[in-house]
Amino acid sequence: MKTNESIARKIKRGKIGVIPTDTIYGIAAAAFSKKAIKRAYKILKRNSKKPFIVLINSIEDLALFNIELDRATRNILEKLWPGKVSVILPVKARKFEYLHRGTKTLAFRLPKKTSLVKILKQTGPLISTSANPESAKPAETIAEAKKYFGKGVDFYINGGKIKSLPSTLVEIKDGNVNVLRNGEGKITNHVTRNM
Repeated sequence: MKTNESIARKIKRGKIGVIPTDTIYGIAAAAFSKKAIKRAYKILKRNSKKPFIVLINSIEDLALFNIELDRATRNILEKLWPGKVSVILPVKARKFEYLHRGTKTLAFRLPKKTSLVKILKQTGPLISTSANPESAKPAETIAEAKKYFGKGVDFYINGGKIKSLPSTLVEIKDGNVNVLRNGEGKITNHVTRNM
């Protein structure tokens, strides 16, 4: 518990760290800190047009991004979440341009991992992406992450060796789920059919 509180305090102060997510090691920073987001792009040498995934701790968190869900979309999300599936949703508000990078969409994930959800409840939404510079192999251990980032990030949380695929990435259109990237999250047929 103390570890979670310590991580949450650091993130709320604008710090950036490498933490075990529900899939792989990820870079974590407060989604509503423009300064932290700008720094995360620099640390990762990430394409500035490519948005991060946003981790949330409840479907209600989507309202923080001015997202209004229709019943069909909410029903699908309730079947996919919590889980290892990231869902692209429209985020049209200009104030979130620093997050959506002009795409007017963001991928959100509501994880099932208890320790991660506890952190999210304290920090609010976090940006996340695999712990590696763009085009490099995702770090499977903290030692690998430290080789990539050294003192460039503020803290590291060791979760042992993690060998996993990234999350499955989907979008919802007209009540249907389109899989854009197959990953760790499983999509069952009853979810992909029209609601």
